[in-house]
Amino acid sequence: MFNNNYKTILVTGCAGFIGANFVPYFLEKYENYNVVNLDLLTYAGDLENLKEVEKHPRHKFIKGDICNRELIEFIFQEYDIRGVIHFAAESHVDNSIKNPGVFVQTNVNGTYTLVDVAKKYWMNKPFEYKDEYQNCRFHHISTDEVYGTLSDDPNDLFTETTPYAPNSPYSASKASSDMIIRSYVETFGMNCVITNCSNNYGPKQHDEKLIPTIIRNALNNNPIPIYGDGKNIRDWLYVLDHCKGIDLVYHAGLKGETYNIGGRNERTNLQIVNRICEILDKEVPKEDSTSYKDLITFVEDRAGHDRRYAIDATKLETKLGWKADENFDTGIVKTIQWYLNKYGFSK
Repeated sequence: MFNNNYKTILVTGCAGFIGANFVPYFLEKYENYNVVNLDLLTYAGDLENLKEVEKHPRHKFIKGDICNRELIEFIFQEYDIRGVIHFAAESHVDNSIKNPGVFVQTNVNGTYTLVDVAKKYWMNKPFEYKDEYQNCRFHHISTDEVYGTLSDDPNDLFTETTPYAPNSPYSASKASSDMIIRSYVETFGMNCVITNCSNNYGPKQHDEKLIPTIIRNALNNNPIPIYGDGKNIRDWLYVLDHCKGIDLVYHAGLKGETYNIGGRNERTNLQIVNRICEILDKEVPKEDSTSYKDLITFVEDRAGHDRRYAIDATKLETKLGWKADENFDTGIVKTIQWYLNKYGFSK
């Protein structure tokens, strides 16, 4: 059982990519927190991602569904939850095109269940927290995809006031969950914050995502699929920089505020794949001395594929003092090295 002198927070979905980087970072940084980690272990969650904390005395893993209200209520009562950092979400756009209903269930209904249980546990009535729960906070992790797509103008960036215009079932479900959180701030006076991040990359990312797919296919000498013309632009954020931003907003962000977390590292998909291939050509040269770039294959574009995302993180940088420690050139080298170790190609 946890030490009762410590504050216990609930984190959700932390057997997945970002959460599994956040939990070890958070436990190492703070010695006065217990962490209850709730994850359903769908295809996107893997307990291997949590190996380094599986025996940690201040970490408790529970397999379960955020939509299961009875379970959420039990966790709040059993562990006296004093904060929530909500990562859990269906997040793969291609899957949302094939099966939108799962995304609505998890991202919308699951978020509602969590925030509603938190409200009832922490508050007496609207705008009145129970004495012992005065500083309890709900932090909702969202995405830049809720803002839609941008023009090619490099000065055109997503800010916290950009109108929502989601274009995929995934981004629509995340936009809906953001609106639920906003309503609980405005209607009930709940202490909530939202962060919207750009594309993450780094260790522990699921194999289906772009960068792991490029690395894995290259190493297996398989075609590397790139949607459309490869000129879709994303702003890439190293996952540990994202975790540090979440930590900062959770502890120092203002109630009801949204903070955008972006890496200021815009790259086209073609630039990403070319850079990875160049690094692999050097680190794991092919026996026939050809370049991994020869494996690049253009495939039919994804339905509703947004052309460009880019985040203006000025608010987070100026109000809370956050800055990314990694740029893309440093972060991608660390990322590739991790995957070379994972796939047994390390020197």
